[in-house]
Amino acid sequence: MSDQLPAGPPERVTNTERSPRRGMCAAVLSLEAITLGLTTPVMITIADVATGTAVTIGLGLAVVCLLLAGMLRAEWAYVAGYVVQVAAIGLGFVVTAMFVLGLAFAALWAAADLLGRKIERERAEAWAAWRAEQG
Repeated sequence: MSDQLPAGPPERVTNTERSPRRGMCAAVLSLEAITLGLTTPVMITIADVATGTAVTIGLGLAVVCLLLAGMLRAEWAYVAGYVVQVAAIGLGFVVTAMFVLGLAFAALWAAADLLGRKIERERAEAWAAWRAEQG
């Protein structure tokens, strides 16, 4: 298998083209799902939250993260990702450490989203310049 790129750009961008934005954001959500899932036993044992409530909140947010990671082809999923970040920070009112962890994941989410957009924009500009050069 060759490491060289094809001679020219694809005539039409397909859904199989990898999106750096989607990949980075999905990675952040996947790691955040683990963190949010692990808040469940902390809420039960340390914060004295009722088991049902802790499972609903902790595992519920973890499942939402994993579902959103798979839905990032739709633009609304990125907006929902920001909502999850607010919820993770808000979880700090129950588990104080989540203020710090929630802010850290919110920063990672925003960075992945903004840098991913920038990479995609620059990639599109480079292809447009290449096409103008060729034709």
